[in-house]
Amino acid sequence: MPKSKRNKLVSLSKTKKKGREHKESVVNALREAAENYNSIYVFSFENMRNLKFKEFREQLKPTSRFFLGSNKVMQVALGRSASDEIRPGLYKVSKLLRGDTGLLLTNMAREEVESLFNKFEETDFARTGSIANEKVELLEGPLDQFTHEMEPLLRKQGMPVRLNKGQLFVSSAFCTSCLRFNLHFNFIYGVQVL
Repeated sequence: MPKSKRNKLVSLSKTKKKGREHKESVVNALREAAENYNSIYVFSFENMRNLKFKEFREQLKPTSRFFLGSNKVMQVALGRSASDEIRPGLYKVSKLLRGDTGLLLTNMAREEVESLFNKFEETDFARTGSIANEKVELLEGPLDQFTHEMEPLLRKQGMPVRLNKGQLFVSSAFCTSCLRFNLHFNFIYGVQVL
């Protein structure tokens, strides 16, 4: 029976897959950088914002090179075992690439790199799932910034609120230290975290 012309898979996505050529270019770039730089550092990150990382990368651009991406591709570039490593001992570095990690290749001294990473800390608004590092206290009394319709939502967040003649009141003092943020919590408090 002939194939139907109507029975075709149509991709709704306009993005193209990176493919083997892109992976090979990353492998070649990492191998070239491993030959040019003396030291390789593996760093891990959590809730990284692209703009903040770009600023940090620009600061180190003259002396260093960062690699972020697929851990498996970077492991292939460095070598997964002693037999296929490009420099002695690099296969040990590839074993450290797990989870949210990246590579920094540089000629700077170890103390200088560690001090740069330790000093770099940017404040930003909290994301869902992060833990509050500031203490926000709400004392007993009226909550003028919220309407009466928000009372069920605030109760759900664990706040001791009550309605009195259409106005919200905090019935007892409430503290938010060490609470995990969720979507509504971020909206209500708008707390900045590190």
